[in-house]
Amino acid sequence: MIKGFGGIFWRTKNLEAIKKWYSEVLEIEIDNWNGTIIRPQSGNETIFSFFTEDDSYFPTDQQVMLNFQVHNLNEMIKHLEQIGVPLEKEKEVSEFGKFIWIKDPDGRLVELWEK
Repeated sequence: MIKGFGGIFWRTKNLEAIKKWYSEVLEIEIDNWNGTIIRPQSGNETIFSFFTEDDSYFPTDQQVMLNFQVHNLNEMIKHLEQIGVPLEKEKEVSEFGKFIWIKDPDGRLVELWEK
């Protein structure tokens, strides 16, 4: 019955700072209505997964973690280095793909994934 996710919505204390960060760091163009539409591309998947309260995969004080699928993780790492965004954890490679983590201005851990 589910066709896909319709959106991701959250509150922020500094709207302009968070819009600027996501625009510059992840190159997501945020429109005047404070959002954007990300259209799925071939090979893109959306994972919906639960974690226990004490799972250490992402901070236990963070209820939700964003995961963005990227075309080339090494290119993304170079981009992040050029604009001065540090990795929160080093690149991890597993049977699920390649992953890195960064933090947004609200301190939210964001996962970047190359399948």
